[in-house]
Amino acid sequence: MKPLSLIAEPGRPITAAAARDLIQRACSLERYREKRVLLIVPDGTRTAPVGMIFKPLYSLLAPVTGALDVLVALGTHQPMSEAAICERLEITEEDRQSMYARARFLNHAWDDPAELRCVGTLPAKEIDELTGGRFAMDVKVEINRCLFDYDEVIIIGPVFPHEVIGFSGGNKYLFPGVAGPEILNFFHWLGAVITTPKIIGHQRTVVRQVVDRAAALVDVPKRCFALVVEGTELAGLFFGTPESAWEGASTLSDRTHIVYQERPFHTILACAPKMYDELWTAAKCMYKLEPVLADDGELIIYAPHLSEICVTHGKTIHEVGYHCRDYFTNQWDRFKHLPWGVLAHSTHVHGIGTFENGVEQRRARVTLATQIPEAECRSVNLGYRDPATIDVESFANREAEGVLLVRKAGEILYRLKNPPPWAVV
Repeated sequence: MKPLSLIAEPGRPITAAAARDLIQRACSLERYREKRVLLIVPDGTRTAPVGMIFKPLYSLLAPVTGALDVLVALGTHQPMSEAAICERLEITEEDRQSMYARARFLNHAWDDPAELRCVGTLPAKEIDELTGGRFAMDVKVEINRCLFDYDEVIIIGPVFPHEVIGFSGGNKYLFPGVAGPEILNFFHWLGAVITTPKIIGHQRTVVRQVVDRAAALVDVPKRCFALVVEGTELAGLFFGTPESAWEGASTLSDRTHIVYQERPFHTILACAPKMYDELWTAAKCMYKLEPVLADDGELIIYAPHLSEICVTHGKTIHEVGYHCRDYFTNQWDRFKHLPWGVLAHSTHVHGIGTFENGVEQRRARVTLATQIPEAECRSVNLGYRDPATIDVESFANREAEGVLLVRKAGEILYRLKNPPPWAVV
């Protein structure tokens, strides 16, 4: 299949009419007549005009398809309500009851074995080859079983720099989006072992190879609309296989979503948007800014709306706390029975550090300015500031002093033009 693409001119985002034209060229009615089609979309923790694709696509295909349903790629995030899914798709609840009444809205359930199907195993030899010898173990590949009730899957989702895989999008909406726990935990820990600064914002990562290999085991035709967003506008739209659409979108994301700095900052105030409703997702503020955080510096995640570390994984996080990679690898027998994805999250938030002779040394500090109490922050090895004491504007326009304010942190990656050794691949 020949990929289709639209790339906006500077200052002129892609219009709804242009997107609708590409959708019509991409999806011939004859291909979908009487077919059962599943749309996979992100949850509310990603900025993207999903409705700009969903609404014209649904209007085009619903009259001819046997089914046209929506599955939310939650990964391990919390299920979305019907109202929240409507908001994600940019439709009203009244529209849902009328023109979209035929569609089923489904949430992925990563931890329900009854909702999963094993599509195979990535054998130890192949894992050894894919990971450059870092791991040699069989990895079971499970995915939401509802995919096999459909004749085709169409992914709709944005592409941004990503801490685990390099750039999000494409087959990542399958793994971990609608995947089971073993493959999900494995490749998150794989990314953590390599470390976030050496993964994020790089296209050709080991983790992407594992995800694409797992996706090849899913024997259902797959297509993808990959979106590149600038602000809230659509800067790029790519259609093809998940691999080809992602290829074009990640190349544009590399030019759109990475900001280069001359020198690191000793203080960073990273303002988390309200779409991050727990630290599990708001931690992206750290991931995207760690590369420009100076040694012994402080990164403050400012999120006065946030009161929860993580609903799904909170118990394990409170048991383990936040630590550097070597804290876990040097005591692996103590931690290997815990979910590896949670251990990965722990290292991503903590950042680069060392663990030698039983002593952990962090490279820089992470402080929470949220509704999470000080005692709870300290108990998981993070700093605390009362958000009421922070004047956001006092951090503005102070880059020359080594102070950086990022008003919407979590999606744009900041890098140094001359990165330190720990950030070089």
